[in-house]
Order: sequence, then structure tokens, then C-alpha cells
Amino acid sequence: MAIQVDVAILGGGPGGYTAAIRAAQQGKSVAIVEMDKVGGTCLHRGCIPSKALLRSSEVYRTILESAKYGIAVDQVSFDFGAVQHTKLEKVEQLHKGLQGLMKRYGIQIIHGKGRVIGPSIFSPRSGALAVELADGETESVVGQQLIIATGSRTRSVPGLEPDGRFILSSDHALELDKLPESMLIVGGGVIGVEWATLLHDFGVQVTIVELGARLLPGEDAEISLEMTRQLTKRGVRVLTGVELDAASYQTGPTGFSISAKTADGSVVLEGEQMLVSVGRIANCDDIGLENTDVKVKNNVIVVNEFGQTSEPHIYAIGDVIGGVQLAHAAAHEGLVAVDHICGKDIYPVAAHQIPRCIYSYPEVASYGYTEASAVAAGYEIKKSKVPFAAIGKAIVSGHPEGFVKVIADKATDDILGVHIIGEHATELISEASLSGWLNAAPWEVGAMVHPHPTLSEAIAEAMMGVNGRTISL
Repeated sequence: MAIQVDVAILGGGPGGYTAAIRAAQQGKSVAIVEMDKVGGTCLHRGCIPSKALLRSSEVYRTILESAKYGIAVDQVSFDFGAVQHTKLEKVEQLHKGLQGLMKRYGIQIIHGKGRVIGPSIFSPRSGALAVELADGETESVVGQQLIIATGSRTRSVPGLEPDGRFILSSDHALELDKLPESMLIVGGGVIGVEWATLLHDFGVQVTIVELGARLLPGEDAEISLEMTRQLTKRGVRVLTGVELDAASYQTGPTGFSISAKTADGSVVLEGEQMLVSVGRIANCDDIGLENTDVKVKNNVIVVNEFGQTSEPHIYAIGDVIGGVQLAHAAAHEGLVAVDHICGKDIYPVAAHQIPRCIYSYPEVASYGYTEASAVAAGYEIKKSKVPFAAIGKAIVSGHPEGFVKVIADKATDDILGVHIIGEHATELISEASLSGWLNAAPWEVGAMVHPHPTLSEAIAEAMMGVNGRTISL
């Protein structure tokens, strides 16, 4: 007999479990089909474990730099096995909390590999799920509505497929039992820059190579430039405009070598291990979409602004629909989809209005348009940039690097974008997001009294600077 629910969800990551909770709160019966653990990539192989490792590296870096605060510490060392154990503790703590939420809201968790099936004896329309359980048995799950939230997986480079020994994916890197002497990071995006920070803090010799002209190609150009400057200053080797020759890759007793073309000519890159971080691929294949009329384009599911596919009772959210592949974006998309199912007021957010965070050192956070994208969209802009070196709290904390940059529409005075690089940037960006969501003008944000001394004063100063009223410069 099939399990019958109001809402069936394929995938238990941030999008899936958030949608499940919202549906249960609306009185819907809900089942999640998950082939691994509830929490998905973010909790178990992404956001949370990587941030736990970054926190350990931050503590170690702070202790090593303690002399500049007048604190003498001798014989500093770290135990990477203990670092990994701490990571696992944090993940398990959050996993237990999530399991408690599922139980509290009466959400059924069905562990197994789910596939969408067409019309059957259980359902007159496509959208039911056939679930292959761990014991080899098959279970059927039928929902009046289906939400696909299957996420994504790491992308590889042809000829440089991860083997877990010399070539690592980010999944492999999270499970390292010891650190290498040197690491070549292929890909200068968010994941690559975060791992460059983490590994360098722990004493690994890091080289990061990027095919494009700059690191963090999705961020504002000034952010990319500052990140490159900071990483280089700290001893990370940064190479951009690099084309790797996969055919030249070879391994030896202590590592690998590979040839590459750069703007300055050919070079041979060597290291103990290579981390490939060149983005992610949506998990659209092998989930039964061929049994439906759901449209797929460029390997992502096509949806409308509510997450609805070409089959009205089937929705899709998160990485599987492309767009902004971030956990908080998936969670919001899950809320929008369920509210649409329930006929509630809906507040979809445009992709550029979703804040983006990079937990490197220094941190990066952004909201809205970059300067280039604002100009490309047809806006005549005005802008302001205030360095943290002008802010008292940044001087006191010992981290005066970085800046806040504000971009506004010259015609309407609307905030178009806010870009931050510096200490606690990922915490500061929410003020910018709220300002944009409420359609505040820069002068209104600047007029609000910001406490002193705080890093948030940099936002106020940059907002006032858009109209030439900065006080600290």
C-alpha cells in the first residue's frame, strides 16, 4: 500500500526540510524521501562542516597573531584529528536538532533512492515516487503535490577526475585525516577561496589557479582585486587566466605535476594534492523526470517564480533549478513553493536580491548588483567606498583591511548593490539586504544612528558617501 500524503518532497536538504516544516505548519501531511541524511549537502558535506573547519583555522591564526595584541603564547600547535572531531560534533549536534524538528512536526522520513513515476494504480497523474529502500524493497509515496529538491553534486574537470588520493573534490577534502604539505586549488570561486584560506591558515603551501581573468568572478571587480591582494600578501600564490593541460598530468611518489598556460607563458605546477573546485552540477538525472512533462533546460529544471514546473502539481527548488545555488536561497524557494501550494501571500525574491557570503579571510558578502552588472542593466550609478581602516572598531580589532562599497541609482537614489570585504562581512550584509528589501535610500540608512565603535559604522559612512556626506574620510 502506498504512503499517501499531501506534500511529498524528494530531497531533505535545506530547501526540502524547510519546505516540509512550512507545509506541516499549514496542516499538511508531509513525507521526505532522502537517500542519505536529512540536512543534505549543506549540513553534512558543505556549509556547516567547512565553516567548522574555518572556525578552527581562525582560532589557530588568531593565536599565532596574538603578539600584536600584547599576548605572548609559546609553542602553539594544532591536532588536525581533533579539528576534524570538533567538526563532526558540530554537524551531529545540528543533525540531532533537525531530526527533532522532523519529529515535532510529524514529518515522515523515508530513507532510500526516490524516482518520479508516471501515472499508476496509486496516482492518475505523474508525480508519485518509487523509493528503493536500503534492504532492496520498494516503497511507493504519493503526494497531492510533489516538491523536487535533489540538490547538486561537485563538478569535475575532464581528465582530472577526483580519485581521493592526488585529486580531491570538496567532499574528499572535508574528510582528510591529515593535511598535505602543498595544495593546488583549481577554481578561484567561492569554494576555492574558502579552502585557500583554511589550508593556508593551517600552514599548507597553497596555489590557487583560475581560468578566468580574476578570482571570485561573480563578485564586484573591486572585491576580487582586494581578495587577490590580501591572499597574495599572506603568501598564497594566485594565478589567473590559467589553462591546465590535463593530458600532461602525472603522479609520482610524493605528489603530482601538471603543465599550464598562463599569460606569461607555460609553467609546470606541482603539489602533493590537487583540490578541484569548479562549481556544481544539478541532480536532474536518474530521478525519473523522463516519466513526466517537467521541462529541463541546460541540465536544470525549468520553473516559474513560484517554483512550479510545467506540471502544475510538481514544484522544484534549490540547486536543481540553477540560479543562486546557496542554502538560504533554497530554503526561501521552499517557503515560496509551499505558500503557493497553500494559496498564501507570496514574496518571491529576485536572484540579485539574495545576499551572497564567502567565509574566507577576509570575509566577503554582497547584496544586489555589482557595479558592472548595474551599468549593464542600464542604470546610471553613483557609488561610494569606505575602507575599514577609517573605522575605529576595525582598528581596535586589528583587522583594518577591506572596505564597504555602495552602488545607487543616480536617478531614483535606490540602493542597487552593497559589497563588503573585511572582518564579519557575512554578519554585516543583512543590514544591506533589509535596506534593499524595504526600498530604503542610502541617505535613510546613513541617517539611522549606528552605535560607536562598531564595524556597522562603515555601512553608514558608505551610504552617506554616495551623496558626498561621509564623515570619516
